[in-house]
Amino acid sequence: MSSAETSAPSPGLFFETINAYQRTAALKAGVELGVFTVLASGVATAEGVAEGCQCPVRGVRILCDSLAIFGFLSKVDGRYFLTQDSALFLDQNSPAYLGGTLQFMLAPSITEAFGDLASTVRSGRVHTSKDGTTAPDHPVWVEFAKAMSPMMQGTAQAVARLVPPVQVDAARQAKVLDISASHGAFGIAFAQQHPGVHLVALDWEAVLAVTEANAISAGLADRFSKLVGDAFTVDLGADYDVVLVPNFLHHFNIADCTRFLKRVKAALRPGGRVVIVEFVPNEDRITPPPSASFSLVMLGTTPEGDAYTFGDCQKMLADAGFHNASLHPLLPTAQSAVIAVA
Repeated sequence: MSSAETSAPSPGLFFETINAYQRTAALKAGVELGVFTVLASGVATAEGVAEGCQCPVRGVRILCDSLAIFGFLSKVDGRYFLTQDSALFLDQNSPAYLGGTLQFMLAPSITEAFGDLASTVRSGRVHTSKDGTTAPDHPVWVEFAKAMSPMMQGTAQAVARLVPPVQVDAARQAKVLDISASHGAFGIAFAQQHPGVHLVALDWEAVLAVTEANAISAGLADRFSKLVGDAFTVDLGADYDVVLVPNFLHHFNIADCTRFLKRVKAALRPGGRVVIVEFVPNEDRITPPPSASFSLVMLGTTPEGDAYTFGDCQKMLADAGFHNASLHPLLPTAQSAVIAVA
């Protein structure tokens, strides 16, 4: 028998899960008040943090104690210190600061979708709206583009390194298409690592304003163009060397994903590659937890989305006419790249 089967029953997990919203609230408060940035400056006492955050001491002390309980701070002899992770990701002066992602991850259009998950499961559709976050021009994707770029930089650079160098010559303009480009991190990283390649970014018009600003800041103004519209219906163009499909397929059902990948295949030159970035669970669909649990996000926010296994991806790609599909875990993140040849 396993240790789980022999240990005494406990309601601990039940209460921990029921109260998990309090952990979220404490982290959000710590970010919004600048607690982690104040601690990074060398302040260590509750009184000092309270002064730096311009808040009463009682609330700051309880908040810092809670953040220490939850693992975001350590506490020694009444003094608070950042953990290694908090110093890197929660200090506003860190280049890897992730606090801005809260604007998207805790946006009402995301959190409210989980307010009555039973209704979503019962009815088979998102309980808050007909199309969830897949609605055309959904404003949440502008927030995503603005907030998530810092979080995606390392992943985007790792993905770009997976693709063989694109041959650039005077006879033909080498091109890469970034589907649902958003912040543009994946396309920008690819263009930076493959000099001479022209980047085409596809998304809704309001989102592409963010993409374009990021591309210009990255020095790609003369190698960047926009394609506005629905990825399922807009003319994608042709003769691309690479089509990037980051964090897109999980919003749709397998039939629609296959239909979309056929459009991608038609847009690629022979021998071109499609590069998909997704949360790819194992075939058991419960491991590894960070990847497998993403299916719950799709249940709450999309009509038919899911987290697809590599087997699912292989079948979709094969049915769309691709071959030689390969899986590339993007550690230490929960995502993987799936690359196939047209």
